[in-house]
Amino acid sequence: MNIKSILAKPFAKQIAARFYKQSKNAVKMQQKVFKKLIADAKETAFGKDHNFSKIKSYQEFKKQVPIRDYEALKHYVERIIEGESDVLWKGKPLYFAKTSGTTSGAKYIPLTKESMPMHIKAARNSLLMYINETQNADFLNGKMIFLQGSPELKEKNGINIGRLSGITAHYIPKYLMKNRLPSWETNCIEDWESKIEAVIDETINEDMTLIGGIPPWVQMYFERIVERTGKKVGEVFPNFNLFAYGGVNYEPYRNKFEELIGRKVDAIEMYPASEGFIAYQDSQTETGMMLLVNNGIFYEFIPSEEFFNENPTRISLADVKIGVNYVIILNTNAGLWGYNIGDTIEFLSIKPPRIVVTGRIKHFISAFGEHVIGKEVEDAINSQTVGTGISVTEFTVAPQITPQIGLPYHEWFIEFDQKPTDIEDFANKIDAALQQQNSYYFDLIKGKILQPLKITVIEKGGFNKYMKSVGKLGGQNKVPRLSNDRKIADELSKFEQK
Repeated sequence: MNIKSILAKPFAKQIAARFYKQSKNAVKMQQKVFKKLIADAKETAFGKDHNFSKIKSYQEFKKQVPIRDYEALKHYVERIIEGESDVLWKGKPLYFAKTSGTTSGAKYIPLTKESMPMHIKAARNSLLMYINETQNADFLNGKMIFLQGSPELKEKNGINIGRLSGITAHYIPKYLMKNRLPSWETNCIEDWESKIEAVIDETINEDMTLIGGIPPWVQMYFERIVERTGKKVGEVFPNFNLFAYGGVNYEPYRNKFEELIGRKVDAIEMYPASEGFIAYQDSQTETGMMLLVNNGIFYEFIPSEEFFNENPTRISLADVKIGVNYVIILNTNAGLWGYNIGDTIEFLSIKPPRIVVTGRIKHFISAFGEHVIGKEVEDAINSQTVGTGISVTEFTVAPQITPQIGLPYHEWFIEFDQKPTDIEDFANKIDAALQQQNSYYFDLIKGKILQPLKITVIEKGGFNKYMKSVGKLGGQNKVPRLSNDRKIADELSKFEQK
């Protein structure tokens, strides 16, 4: 047994004990985080503009600080980019994490000397929580890979700029450096298809034990390994036993992964964002992820059905309820205030605070008032694929408002690895599962406002071709599960299976 795996177990036990103590006192921890954030930022430009020196309670904070997205905060960020200090947070950020924006073009999310360690600690602790629960630390003895963006950074006015996954590559602990793959040179390759081939070249003869990344791109890596070797991934990497992921729900990919690997492996879900590391899975038996209540973030929540109202309900962790779909709002030690990252979550429990990500506030279908969300379509398709032999590679859903014949409907674009024998029957069963979850959708079907969903089968590799055509193949990019318009649908139609 390797010394790393021996030492990891008592350390994991210590970290887990501290973590669960904090989680049991989650509201109290959040109050402490709130007070510290306000105190630390009261002399910043933002703090002065919003009277932080006079804020003594969350109720006062809500009166002073409105909910903002990146566009509304952008003028503060631009001041930092131009070299100004003490704008959103004390001093200057260490980095800007560059992300893709929809209305704002590229977004530059600050990472500070206070926030950056929180990202690294959370990623480390997610693995330690796994070790503590399972007593399996063997993966520390082999090689690890996280499929990620380039670690190359650009500098402007003393601040380095790059992708979050690339920035974190600069923070790999020394004791893991010999375990980490791929090489720096390979990680810097920008073209995703070329990068995957180079990653395989470097890993195919290694003892890979931990593999991580966004599921669709890890799947691409696995598929190429099978194509090149003629073997299952589990044969090529016999000691591979842990998959770490984030960004999208793993369940739609699980069947395909297990087929490619040739067996089941444990998985850890993480919820990292450029704006902060929000949650991670602490248990292999409990559903959902634990909200990180002492990680430099004070959370707020708005019921998603109220979000676009003029005065929506805005609450802290103290007042959340189980089963409500909330838009999650962040206040961070990187200087983001009342910040809407666009994600929606639901609490499975409150003591401790355990959540699932349900989708994006802008990614839904409500062309007819149905307000179908990501979690609902994923649960519907999972109900007809898990354990059935049907395997879905990728899918997305859009409304068809003006069909040539008949009533409007939801159009599901699905790329199958293993197709159902009867597509129409498969569609009907998914539709029934969706109706069961969403009463608005049920009423529209029964009231003959909508007809049941229709499936458009996409050719194998079609989603990757689409992503490549829009310059988003690989890395942190992902296909939205839902759109309220036909922009993605019309492009995907070019890859319909003939």
